[in-house]
Amino acid sequence: MLSESEIIFRLICSAFLGGMIGFEREMHSQPAGLRTHVILAIGSTIAMVLSINLAIRFHTVATNGDPERIAAQVVSGIGFLGAGAIFRYDSGVKGLTTAASLWTTAIIGLAIGAGDLPLGIAATGLVLFVLVGLDIFEKKFLQGSSTRIVYIKGHDRPWFIREIKDLLTRFGISIKSVSFSKDMQNNLIEIESISKILLEQDMDKMIAEFSKIEGITSFKIN
Repeated sequence: MLSESEIIFRLICSAFLGGMIGFEREMHSQPAGLRTHVILAIGSTIAMVLSINLAIRFHTVATNGDPERIAAQVVSGIGFLGAGAIFRYDSGVKGLTTAASLWTTAIIGLAIGAGDLPLGIAATGLVLFVLVGLDIFEKKFLQGSSTRIVYIKGHDRPWFIREIKDLLTRFGISIKSVSFSKDMQNNLIEIESISKILLEQDMDKMIAEFSKIEGITSFKIN
């Protein structure tokens, strides 16, 4: 069986590695941050250590003891915790990366619990590289625009929609989908557009230009 000192050492290593990943998620204000990742890493390490010790302790009674059984339940069960970190936000979905980091942190905890410290350290380093390094790369080279929802409300008149569309085009805003609703009694029209907006867009200038369009009473970007 594993000694108490060895178990404590593995738990501390697991908590530290899980904390490194959790700290990065905490810095990005994710719903599952530092404490969640640390607790998850510790829990999965305990599950792995318990699996090993039970298999060793009862090997004479249960000759078919499998130290992978409890660990296997961690791998499948962590999916429920990861799903809690995923939620819809306007036109998209957020939390997928955090859910993946939770699942991977659990696997790292199992690796540490099994005594494979080099594997756990290497995996933690790779995860941090993906979360930090690739995030910088994406923002610099890949994410020239973001998907946002544009809300416009105003008094309808001839060429009102055309002027709005032309202004959106002038600012390089690509419309992915658009929906309209109109209050016929008060002649009010509401436009909701899912659009691609450049990250470096001058929002102050855009708002100033839209305020010049006759009839607009409300303009909002989420």
